[in-house]
Amino acid sequence: MRELRIHGRGGQGSVTAAELIATAAFTAGVYSQAFPAFGVERRGAPVQAFVRFSDEKIRLRSQIYEPDYIIVQDSTLIRDVNVFAGMSEGGIAIINTEKDGAGYDLPKGVKLITIDATKVALEEIGLPITNTTLMGAFAAASGEITLEALEGAIKERFDAKLADSNIAAAKRAYAMVKEGRV
Repeated sequence: MRELRIHGRGGQGSVTAAELIATAAFTAGVYSQAFPAFGVERRGAPVQAFVRFSDEKIRLRSQIYEPDYIIVQDSTLIRDVNVFAGMSEGGIAIINTEKDGAGYDLPKGVKLITIDATKVALEEIGLPITNTTLMGAFAAASGEITLEALEGAIKERFDAKLADSNIAAAKRAYAMVKEGRV
């Protein structure tokens, strides 16, 4: 089983991202599970969402404490939340930031991918909602979901115009990671 933890703030689409990633994985024939962890927090408060992937049925229902992957939608969370907690060698951390990633206290052997997902989202979607951009980066970095399955999940969730702009953002981020332009 492989596990993804998404860190974001209320209103950034972390829960939607988890659901779409799980849908894309399931569509491609992998068992998947997505769920959030938040209480009565308001917009802007830290939230987490989780995704599990497995070739076998998933019976585990706990939060994810030792993720193989993390996505951080808002890099300011790093100073308030230990987003890297539980990560071990071989893990991948994807952070939305315009910075190069120097200075992050990563666990040994964790691969860091930084991408200015806010810029991509603004240019492709017209809003600073970064979840689909980061999903494209995740697809490229992890191989857990295909770009085609992600496109299908986005089309299923959003109306045509919104789906098209979100797919464009995901494709752009996917290409950036695959080509090493992040």
